[in-house]
Amino acid sequence: MPDHLPRRQVLRTAGALGLGAAAAGALSSTAEATTQAGSVAGRPDKLAAMGAHHGKLEIRKDPFGTTPEGVAVDVYTFTNGRVTISMLTWGATIQRVETPDRRGRTKNISLGFDNLPDYAALSPYFGATIGRYGNRIAKGRFTLDGTTYQIPVNNGENALHGGTIGFDKKVWKAKTVRTDDSVGVAFSYVSPDGEMGFPGELSTTVTYTLDRRDNLRIDYHATVAGKPTVVNLTNHVYFNLAGEGSGSIDDHVLELNAPSYTPVDAGLIPTGEIAPVAGTPFDFNKPTPIGARLRGDHPQLIVGRGYDHNFVLGGKTDHDGLRFAARFWEPESGRTVTVHTDQPGAQFYSGNFLDGTFLGIGNKAYRQGDAFAFETQHFPDSPNQPNFPSTVLRPGETYATTTVYTFGTK
Repeated sequence: MPDHLPRRQVLRTAGALGLGAAAAGALSSTAEATTQAGSVAGRPDKLAAMGAHHGKLEIRKDPFGTTPEGVAVDVYTFTNGRVTISMLTWGATIQRVETPDRRGRTKNISLGFDNLPDYAALSPYFGATIGRYGNRIAKGRFTLDGTTYQIPVNNGENALHGGTIGFDKKVWKAKTVRTDDSVGVAFSYVSPDGEMGFPGELSTTVTYTLDRRDNLRIDYHATVAGKPTVVNLTNHVYFNLAGEGSGSIDDHVLELNAPSYTPVDAGLIPTGEIAPVAGTPFDFNKPTPIGARLRGDHPQLIVGRGYDHNFVLGGKTDHDGLRFAARFWEPESGRTVTVHTDQPGAQFYSGNFLDGTFLGIGNKAYRQGDAFAFETQHFPDSPNQPNFPSTVLRPGETYATTTVYTFGTK
């Protein structure tokens, strides 16, 4: 077990995730070997060697650890010589994103861990591919074609990100993907009928590719067999553009292309209202520091302990069917990340529930407001909200959606 993790904390959190004491103990017993594997896989000198020439596409696979059931977990690292991405087969997880600042100095800007036990027992979805249903479902319950389904609740009385054991806690199959212009990994997972209470057998492939222009493209693809189901896939990468573990994101500037948002109740479930952002702290249509209004007295900021809301995206799509969703900019480093998507919404989360109880890759505690997540998606609780865009997927239909993160400086 890593020295910085009190055993009672591992056990408490493991229980919250649906892992028993035996599973937590097994995870603890593999911590030393896993940490060594993770540190080798993410060692800065190896990453620097891969990124020696901008425009050269490279990829490699290394061992990262082993689950208590004996399943091997790998880390894939791919680069274009400027941006380097590391991803785990555990949860199809983005572990690291190495990008340069305006002076060419490279840092990891993605929150995560250097070992598998921490991901299994402690991770608040750091970098994970989320499914079957990203975000919240009220009371974990929905009715489809006259049948009511119950998902295990894991966020108060609600189900969050697919229930107690979602896609973020599965080991995905992985295959290297290469083209003349990009390199990456296609992750696949088959969720059986009834897993976490969801109907139908869902076959999912999520492909992450990095091109020569510093675009990380995520293509989600799913089909269901046997019964209709509900699907809302996303990625939960946490960013701090000044560098992972460097402190608050209050000074990050956000431009968010959203004329409205969906207010929530005390359990962070949408009320059903689609409210305009104009005149509220939720209006980021003009670039504004994230912290400028974060500590105001708006009731929605109090309920969410900050920003933890779904924004309804606006604007027209381009020839690829994508629209500009948001741009984040960290003034000191100059780093930017720009998001385009074909999804109708995005959850902007200001890291409100990070509490400093565990250490990340850089051996620093992540505290409240130390990172942001921007999860492109359909709306939370859509199965129970008839006025929201539908998330129903039926046999014979294909779920297909794309989001692109573009890394840069200014």
